[in-house]
Amino acid sequence: MMNLHDNCCEWLLEGLTMKAVVMAGGEGSRLRPLTIGRPKPMVPIVNAPVMEHILGLLKRHGITEVVVTLQYMSNTIQDYFGDGSEFGMVIHYTVEETPLGTAGSVKNAEHLLDEPFIVISGDALTDFDLEKVISFHREREAMATLTLYQVPNPLEYGVVILDEENRVTRFLEKPSWGEVFSDTVNTGIYVLDPGIFKYVPSGKSVDWSNDVFPQLLQNSDPMFGYVASGYWCDVGSLQEYVRANADMLQELVNLPLPGEISSGRIWRSNQDGEPDAVIHPTARVYGPVFLGKGVEVRAGAVIHGPTVIGDYTVVEERATIDRSVIWTNGYIGDGADLNGALIGKQVSLKSGTVVFEGAVIGDNCTIGEGAVVRPNVKLWPNKEVDPGATVASSLIWGNQARRSIFTATGVSGLANVEMVPEFAARVGAAYGSTLPRGSRVTVNRDRSRAARMIKRAIIAGLPSAGIDVLDIGDVPVPVARYETRASGAMGGIHVRLSPADWRQIELSLLDGRGLNIDKNGQRRIETSFFREDFRRVPVTEIGAISVVGDVVARRYEDAFVNHCDKSAITTAHGRAVIDYGFGSTSSILPTLLGRIGAETITVNAATGQAFGRRTATQYDQDLRHLSAICRAIGAQAGAMMD
Repeated sequence: MMNLHDNCCEWLLEGLTMKAVVMAGGEGSRLRPLTIGRPKPMVPIVNAPVMEHILGLLKRHGITEVVVTLQYMSNTIQDYFGDGSEFGMVIHYTVEETPLGTAGSVKNAEHLLDEPFIVISGDALTDFDLEKVISFHREREAMATLTLYQVPNPLEYGVVILDEENRVTRFLEKPSWGEVFSDTVNTGIYVLDPGIFKYVPSGKSVDWSNDVFPQLLQNSDPMFGYVASGYWCDVGSLQEYVRANADMLQELVNLPLPGEISSGRIWRSNQDGEPDAVIHPTARVYGPVFLGKGVEVRAGAVIHGPTVIGDYTVVEERATIDRSVIWTNGYIGDGADLNGALIGKQVSLKSGTVVFEGAVIGDNCTIGEGAVVRPNVKLWPNKEVDPGATVASSLIWGNQARRSIFTATGVSGLANVEMVPEFAARVGAAYGSTLPRGSRVTVNRDRSRAARMIKRAIIAGLPSAGIDVLDIGDVPVPVARYETRASGAMGGIHVRLSPADWRQIELSLLDGRGLNIDKNGQRRIETSFFREDFRRVPVTEIGAISVVGDVVARRYEDAFVNHCDKSAITTAHGRAVIDYGFGSTSSILPTLLGRIGAETITVNAATGQAFGRRTATQYDQDLRHLSAICRAIGAQAGAMMD
C-alpha cells in the first residue's frame, strides 16, 4: 500500500473543517477490461488508486473526515483504505444495497452531515483549490455550489450556464452539439447545505443534476456555479485514463507523485523498507517515466515516456516500451515491444511479443512468444495467447487466442463464445481472399439456430472479397460435398454443431472437389485471417448471393440412384431402423432409400429448427430405444444419424 499523504504539504486551513463525501460507487464500465476486477476508484494512476489522489487533495486542504459512499465491489475499497488512520484521515462508509443515484447515495450519509459539506468524485482526477470553492459558497450563503470547468468538448458532461452573479440559470445533461449552449461543464464537485436533503427522498434513486438541482431552480433556492481553474479529468474512458497518467508524469497536475525524481525525469518509488527500482547501466530510460518499487530494467532495454511501470515488474533485455502503462507484478520478455499499450496486473508478455497502440491486456493474461496484439484490441482477464499468434479482435469470453484457427475437425469454437458472427465473417472474408475474384462458393448448415446465425455471418464475409455465394440451405454434409463439385464451385463451407459436443460449432471448409481443403489451403486462409489481409473489391464487383431450393437434394438423389445397384438391395429382403435425430438427413435419405427399394423404419425424422444436438445422456437413451425397436420388429440393422 502506498501513502501519498506523507509527501503532501498539509495546508491546515482555518475554517475548512467541514466533512467531505467521496462518491466511490462507480463500476467504470467504459474502462473495461481494467475494471473487471476492481471498482473505478481503485484504478491506479501513476501506481496509486485515483481515490487515493482525491483523499490526498482533501487532506491538503485540511479536510480529514470523509464519508465514502460505496456500491460496486465495496469491500475492495474498504480493505484498502480501512478506517483511514494510515492516511491521516477518519473514514466512514455507507454501502448501497441497490444503486441510489448520485444524490440518493449521499442521502444515505445524512446522519453524518449536519453542517455544510463538500461532495467529490472518488474516480476523477483533479487539483482544484477547494478553499476557493468553499469560500465562494460561504460568501454567497448558497444552498448548493457547483464546481464548473471549461472543456473543449462538452458533449459527455452536464453543461451549465450562469448569470452575471454566477447564479445557475440553466443546465443540461450530456447534450448534442445542437443543444450545446456553453463550454462550462459540471465536474460533480459540490458544496452543499444539509437543507438540500429535503429534496432527496430516502431509499429512492435520485440524481443531483436530473432531479435535485432542477427543483432548486424551480424554487429559486440559492444555487451558484464556481468556475475553477487547474486540472480536471473524469477518467471516463481508456483514452482519458492514458492521458491522466501522462499528465501526472508531465507535472500538469498539481498533486504529488509517489516517489523521488532523478535526472532525466525518472521517478522511483521511495517507500521505506521496500527495494528501489534497478536500472541496468546499458538500459536507456527517457523520461518522464515512473518506476515502482522492486522494478528491474535489464540490459539493453529502452523505455520512452510518458510511461508508468508498476511495482515488481521485470523488463527483460532488449525490450522496448513506449508511452505505456504497466501495472504491478508484470513481466515484459526479452525483445518485447510495447507501443501505447495498457497492461493490467500480473501480465506475462513472453519474448518477442508485440503489443500495438491502444491495445489493453487485462489482469493475469499470458501472451506467448512472438505473439502480436493488434491496435485497439482488448483482452479480458485470464486469457492465454499461443506463441506466434496474432490477436486481431478483442478476446472477451473465450479463454485462448490460437496461432492456428484450424483443428482436426476444421475451424471450431464454442457457439456464441468463441465462434461468434464477427469471427465467422472474418473467416469468410479470409477464405474468399484466397480464391480468384468471381469464384463461386457453396454454403450450407445443419438445422440448429447457432449454425444458421454463423452461416449468415460467413455469407456476409464472402461477397466482400468478390466471391459469389450459392446458399444450398440445410442439406447434409455429403450432399454439400457433391453439390460443390457438381455446381463447378471453387469451394464450400458447411456449418454444423459438433457431433461430439453440441456446444461447439464446426466449419468444414471444402475445395472445388468437395474435399476438405489441404494444409496449403489452410495456411493461405490463416495468413489472410491473422494479417487481416482481406481483399475488398469495388462495389461493382461485390459477389452475388443465390439461394437454391430442393433442386440440390433432387440432383444428389438422382446421381446416387444412377450409381446404385438396386437389384442387390431389393433381393436382400432386409429391414433397417434409422433414427434421424431430427437432423437434415431426414429430408433426403428416406426418399432416396425408397427410390432404391430399401425397406426402412423411420424414427425421429420431424423437421424444424433445432436448438442443439443430443446430449450424451440423450444419445444413450435413444440408442437403447433404437435397439429395442430393432429387436421388436426383427430388423436386420439399425442406424443413428448424428
